[in-house]
Amino acid sequence: MLHDGQAKRVAIVGGIRIPFCRAHSVYTDASNQDMMTATLKALVDKYDLKGQTLGDVALGAVIKHSRDWNLARESVIGSGLSLRTPGVDMQRACGTSLEACINIGNKIALGQIEAGIAGGTDSISDAPIVFNDRLRSVLLASHRGRSFLNKLTPWFGLRPGHLVPEFPAVTEPRTGLSMGESMEITAKEFDVSREHQDQLALSSHIKAAAAYDAGFYDDLVTPFEGADEDNNIRRDSTYEKLQKLKPVFDRSATGTMTAGNSTPLTDGAAAVLLTSEEWANRKNLPVHAFLTHCRIAAVNFIDTDGLLMAPAFAVSEMLKDADLTLQDFDFYEIHEAFAAQTIATIKAWQSEQFCRERLGRNHPMGPIELSKLNVKGGSIAIGHPFAATGARVVATMAKLLHENGGGRGLVSVCTAGGMGVTAILESS
Repeated sequence: MLHDGQAKRVAIVGGIRIPFCRAHSVYTDASNQDMMTATLKALVDKYDLKGQTLGDVALGAVIKHSRDWNLARESVIGSGLSLRTPGVDMQRACGTSLEACINIGNKIALGQIEAGIAGGTDSISDAPIVFNDRLRSVLLASHRGRSFLNKLTPWFGLRPGHLVPEFPAVTEPRTGLSMGESMEITAKEFDVSREHQDQLALSSHIKAAAAYDAGFYDDLVTPFEGADEDNNIRRDSTYEKLQKLKPVFDRSATGTMTAGNSTPLTDGAAAVLLTSEEWANRKNLPVHAFLTHCRIAAVNFIDTDGLLMAPAFAVSEMLKDADLTLQDFDFYEIHEAFAAQTIATIKAWQSEQFCRERLGRNHPMGPIELSKLNVKGGSIAIGHPFAATGARVVATMAKLLHENGGGRGLVSVCTAGGMGVTAILESS
């Protein structure tokens, strides 16, 4: 609905986030709601939205407690926005906040709302640890008892094993493989070398550090809990140091993926303000870019495709919708879940066989200019709070296009469950 000639243009005014910090470091005592509320407050302050009513706020978290069942609305209530502003929880794994941008964007395009916020948050430090099913059964059976004896009897079956807690799963239910283990398979399929991965990881750190030093993130990152910069950025990283790290997902001689060329477990939150042009003009707010196209895809990662290769499919279809080629972009923000994922996706677009057999194209999509890729650092350096990354890359891309004085940007995020969320931004 964003490109049918009848819809309203979706303006991206800008975004903000708290620093992304390694799990179990700075934000150990901060909850998803704490981080998301702080981010929304900063966005409200940045664009003078205090007391104002927006059409909707869409956000979510991948790992959250049952108490966070209404996370979006609760975060809105604490943000400084009018309490007449609604909030909706969303979740599409690592693509959550990019999906939220699409959701808010479509409502604006259809004229249902004039302005809204999209965002996301995730905390590994505050991950829920729950009772296992055996203890839960005892508790529920006791709760259902009508008499004291009925309530007491289930506890006679209690065993030490009932007390073992369950942590959030890090494996795909359908394959039993972790994301890293799955990506190792894809890395081998696309012949992604360890050297190439470490080079991309080093580049991510160098670019992120340079962007902070140049002040690019000054208005995109707001201090929180004593942090004012992403604390995973390694300014002293070198190719030699990265080469010394041992593989962590495939520990055999053929393993290539290490902690250094993979994203770290991260806490953080991010948000983006999207509006109609008319609303932004009335509020005297700058429009940094427009959200013009989007596409979501899923792949058969159980039998055929790599778990994190869905963006390759989504981008292909999105470019057909937009009548563009892969080379028609000034910037590319491709989420670095792992260096291997980013490289495999780029190699897939250059593969005649992949493009013909998997994407239904007669010719390869071709290469991209690597100088245009993740120019202010990527997820390997900055970190990856699952639900927050989409909003981060959208805010970054919008500012890039605005400062560039024109152009077009491609955004791509892979997700668990074999899905990919992609979008095109164009300068205002």
